[in-house]
Amino acid sequence: MTPVMAHYIRPEVIAYACFGLVLLLVFAGALIAVIPKNIIYNVFGLATSLIGVAGLFIFLGSEFLAMMEVLIYVGAIAIAIVFAIMLSQPMHLQIPPRWRPKVIFSLVVSAVVFVSFGVLVAHTDWQAAAVRGGSWQVRRLGELLLTRYELAFELISLVLLVAIIGAIITAAALGRAQAGREEEEA
Repeated sequence: MTPVMAHYIRPEVIAYACFGLVLLLVFAGALIAVIPKNIIYNVFGLATSLIGVAGLFIFLGSEFLAMMEVLIYVGAIAIAIVFAIMLSQPMHLQIPPRWRPKVIFSLVVSAVVFVSFGVLVAHTDWQAAAVRGGSWQVRRLGELLLTRYELAFELISLVLLVAIIGAIITAAALGRAQAGREEEEA
């Protein structure tokens, strides 16, 4: 702001006004996420509210968390919810019963993963962030993601790719099944 404008409008007033707009974005998005009966409007309200939360992270001085909020929650989670809505079966269709061995196997695998993570957390020597040290700047995090933690970064992208391919295959199978039912009814 130029020194001349500072005589008319104080910078603190502009900062408070921007903060108020970000809060309005958060609360309006939260209301849109809850009140309408159309689920697509709810998802858009959630995305709006999460963009406002990213604005709050900027006010807190954490631009990296703000960008992660936009990339992960708005860019991935909200889009995943929209895909889940598009790929879900209509409510009027009869859902077949679950195959019991499949359910038991998934419960066993979930229990093994939960116990493994519990043992890992219990046996880890946790240290406070100040004791660990190191720089947490965005540049340093980017360098670590593309050098030391490159394998983990690539594995995460591979898991996301498999999830997308699985969603496409599921949607194609549901489309074929529904087309087969429509032909039988005709």
